[in-house]
Amino acid sequence: MNKAEILIIDDEPQIRKLLEINLESNGYKVSQAQTAKEGMIMAANHPPELILLDIGLPDINGHEVLKELRVWYNKAIIILSVESSEVDIVKALDNGATDYLTKPFRTNELLARIRSCIRRNNTEENKSILTFDDLQIDYNSRIVKKNQEVVKLTATEYQLFCLFAKNEGRVLTHQLILKEIWGVGFQTETQYLRVFVGTLRKKIEDNPNQPKHIITESGVGYRFN
Repeated sequence: MNKAEILIIDDEPQIRKLLEINLESNGYKVSQAQTAKEGMIMAANHPPELILLDIGLPDINGHEVLKELRVWYNKAIIILSVESSEVDIVKALDNGATDYLTKPFRTNELLARIRSCIRRNNTEENKSILTFDDLQIDYNSRIVKKNQEVVKLTATEYQLFCLFAKNEGRVLTHQLILKEIWGVGFQTETQYLRVFVGTLRKKIEDNPNQPKHIITESGVGYRFN
């Protein structure tokens, strides 16, 4: 049974109750806060394994809460919000959200996102070899394999693959990827990114036109599964 503790910060009692029932029935420990201040105090006093954060809180805007938490909290934060615009999603992800789901959400999808986040939390930061289904990356030797066969990647493709692999399950915005790989001056070059994602897909996907690893999040960025 999973004993990870999840903190819910949401001002809607019915949402908190729904989440509590579903999370506890899946073996998680649950704590709740209905205001931003209460949630931040609880997180500081007893840091949970994961935080579910509503953007529309009554006392402090959720985006500000997210930025304050990210000063010291380095585990997963999933945003749950009625706001579904690309602007809000990108803003949250760029401010440090691990993932973003709009209300109403599907419970099974939320549970899958939570499992993915907790897997990443529990992955040792210094682990030299990571395996994802048919793919494997060895950070010490800088070798990527698909079905045990070495995949020849350029330096940039390798950097891009490493960024995806280290953020498995997380949505990475176009701006974040461009900044991490090419620098601040390239943050608007989304077409440049699409080209490199396309060439990387051709090397690691069974069918680049129907990718199962590098998934496009329309208008936002990419998610690595």
